[in-house]
Amino acid sequence: MDISQLHKLFLECDSVSIDTRKIQAKSMFVAIKGENFDANTFAKEALEKGASYVVIDNEDYFIDQRTVLVKNSLAALQELAKFHRQYLKLPIIALTGSNGKTTTKELINVVLSKKYNTKATVGNLNNHIGVPLTLLSFDNSTEVGIVEMGANHKKEIEFLCEIAQPDYGYITNFGKAHLEGFGGVEGVIIGKSEMYDYLAQNNKSAFINLEDSIQVEKTKNFNTYSFGLNKKYADVSIHSITANPFVEIRLANLSIKTHLIGLYNANNINAALSIGKFFEVDDNAIKEALESYIPENNRSQLLTKETNQIILDAYNANPSSMAVAIENFLQLDNANKIMILGDMFELGEESQQEHQAIVDSLLNQESVSCYFIGKEFYASQKDKNNFHFYETFESFSNHLKEVKIENSYILIKGSRGMALERTLNFL
Repeated sequence: MDISQLHKLFLECDSVSIDTRKIQAKSMFVAIKGENFDANTFAKEALEKGASYVVIDNEDYFIDQRTVLVKNSLAALQELAKFHRQYLKLPIIALTGSNGKTTTKELINVVLSKKYNTKATVGNLNNHIGVPLTLLSFDNSTEVGIVEMGANHKKEIEFLCEIAQPDYGYITNFGKAHLEGFGGVEGVIIGKSEMYDYLAQNNKSAFINLEDSIQVEKTKNFNTYSFGLNKKYADVSIHSITANPFVEIRLANLSIKTHLIGLYNANNINAALSIGKFFEVDDNAIKEALESYIPENNRSQLLTKETNQIILDAYNANPSSMAVAIENFLQLDNANKIMILGDMFELGEESQQEHQAIVDSLLNQESVSCYFIGKEFYASQKDKNNFHFYETFESFSNHLKEVKIENSYILIKGSRGMALERTLNFL
């Protein structure tokens, strides 16, 4: 069966799924092999739960005319998504970057949805499976599609761009993330810039932050729409940015008070603001969208637990995001500050060096109690009265059971694998 025929079957369905636990009636189930399972074995279950068709790549699990046999189910999903994207012909905005992708994506979505019927990546489904699923969630009613792209090695963004074929692109930043897969910061720049390469080769456009010299350098020779702080030549000139603790953005005729914490979120807001202006969303509608957005999912959330104020930023961490989160926290005018910092993952050979750098950067901060959790931080110990090191979360939680933290301002930051949101149970 060729891809156009498969697409006709897909159009008969209401959705596509790769997980029988979430199967819906009138869906198309695509059986993808994982490291520890073969989804072909679930084809019959998917049909029993209401799927209209199942796509398999093992003929042993062929059932009846509702079964579509392909050479490789994952490749078929990706080809189907690319075909569907071409079929719809809607404008697509793609974004990637080391930090802030998901927050920026959500901000862009709330802004553009004030004028358009938009659809965007759900959660962080931003890889070689998530991007196709996102594209296949778009339909004839979708006026603008917003696609988040993640990567942990070179050529991944290039591959995702070939599937999604974006008309516009934005890179949030180039930081110290996934150093192990990219082979260092230079590798990160090359890998993320694959989006620029695609846009340039296909005469498409990029949104750029003029405060980022790498973005400026990489986009010299093609269409851009820019924003910057007090830059008259910017398409959108931002007059001032403050954060105490929430970010407030001021333009010549517009003031936006958000529920996002930290100056490190300012560029995420500015990008969404600028993209809204590019797509001619009314200024007041942009203001309303950005001011009503409240972060969740452990991303820069401001929470209150009894007498404590907590900045929960435990969705993920890398050296770049850790450094700006710490910097922002130290600038806040509060007494009784506590930082709970967890290991940063996927740093490869530079892991110990980067964890040591975070610890050393806090050596002169006498007034902040610092709790470091995880094997990498534990190996970076320094003997200071306000420093506390725990090799595991369990040992840290045992300490919390014995003390009572009150009237404190607390930053919780760590990689996803550390799951530091568990700390809330003990505060």
